[in-house]
Amino acid sequence: MLAARLARYCRSLRYERLSDAVIHEVKRRVLDSLGCALGAWSAPPCRIARHLAQRVTITTGATLWGTAHKTLPDLATFANGALVRYLDFNDTYLAKEPAHPSDNIPAVLAIGEAVHASGRRVIEAIALAYEIQCRFCDAAALRPRGWDHVTYGSFSSALAAAKILQFSNAQAFHAVNLAGVANVALRQTRVGDLSMWKACAFSNAARNGIFAAMLAKHGMTGPSPIFEGEKGFMKLVSGLFDLSPFGGDDGESTSSGSDSFRILDTYIKRYPVEYHAQSAVEAALELRSDLIQAEGDQAVEHVSDIEVGSYDVAIEIIGRDPEKWQPSTRETADHSFPYCVAVALLDGRVSLRSFGRKRLQDGTLRELMKRVRVVRLPELADCYPKTMPTRITVRTRAGKTYTRQKDIPLGHPANPMSDRELEAKFRRLVSGRLGRARIDRLIQLVWTLERLKDIGMLMPLLRINARS
Repeated sequence: MLAARLARYCRSLRYERLSDAVIHEVKRRVLDSLGCALGAWSAPPCRIARHLAQRVTITTGATLWGTAHKTLPDLATFANGALVRYLDFNDTYLAKEPAHPSDNIPAVLAIGEAVHASGRRVIEAIALAYEIQCRFCDAAALRPRGWDHVTYGSFSSALAAAKILQFSNAQAFHAVNLAGVANVALRQTRVGDLSMWKACAFSNAARNGIFAAMLAKHGMTGPSPIFEGEKGFMKLVSGLFDLSPFGGDDGESTSSGSDSFRILDTYIKRYPVEYHAQSAVEAALELRSDLIQAEGDQAVEHVSDIEVGSYDVAIEIIGRDPEKWQPSTRETADHSFPYCVAVALLDGRVSLRSFGRKRLQDGTLRELMKRVRVVRLPELADCYPKTMPTRITVRTRAGKTYTRQKDIPLGHPANPMSDRELEAKFRRLVSGRLGRARIDRLIQLVWTLERLKDIGMLMPLLRINARS
């Protein structure tokens, strides 16, 4: 049974089997996630989640990031997870099913803090969570069946908690069963005009995964076989699939090798937009420079037609729904080819301010979006997910044509963001929230995460001097 295999892998994975490269990538994802979280501190869905969690006080629980308040680990997972996800700036994995595996990190840190886990154990659990979620994404697409990718997050977060809590095989087995039976999420979260729930969908799945693990810890059993059963996950949700061998030695493979860990294949974002739009933004910014160099500072005003050429998955997610041409929320705008390309062409940059309410309602931007067409280019169809090509062609009223194509954006494993660039992104996100000395100390602690005796040492460094 797959659940038994997952439980065995959870038990067998050890820090010593992780390569230096895997350990370093875990640290990079922690730093990136904390930056995204503090950058989203004042966002409406994050405030709602935080205020709800603050109604419960557990002095031996987990910290709500940015505050000194401790609550139940599952509530902290929900609130902190919404912070990480809100800006759409955390990392991504692209396969049959796309995902944001750093969404698991709030769950790991919450349960880790509650039991005073060491930095090494946290690194183990994060590597495990990435491996589980990404292998599921490799195996079966949920999106065409109407389910959301966060459905896999209940399994990965439950197993990460099992790792932190040092479960037996039986406990981990039932944590998987409990996580799977009641936590299938609808894809409607990402269709049409997107709501606040987009930021909370995975954090809710992770909260449920933590709760499943806590139930299993106290002896609760779950229905089995959860995957292969007559009314199980494969029959009703995913279809039949096989998981490829996990990183390290999962007991199912004839060879081992920690560098096969999927965290090495995840992507860090340069811009706060859906990942399929990363190459589009880069191409649009370069094309804008071409236009201005050739025709002057007002060149964008003379654009008559903008063609965004891409591949099927990207078009389905960010270039198909009518709402993508008339976004009323940040959540819809950062998942919109027309919006992301138009704002890059107009402003010459794409930042958090690009998605503010005033910018969303700008008439000039809205008018330019009307000139955007999204088309499928057959020659790009087979490139994804090895590359993520977007070709933008702009035509001016004078009849001139300009084209730019980007295949591999910065942050892709084939074009990685450097540690220095990642630190700069972190500093931009937390500027104004934390003082410089605290920022420096936090960066230092993350880079030496394996030396921490108690992961809770990070939490005071995240505290924001704010009322909410």
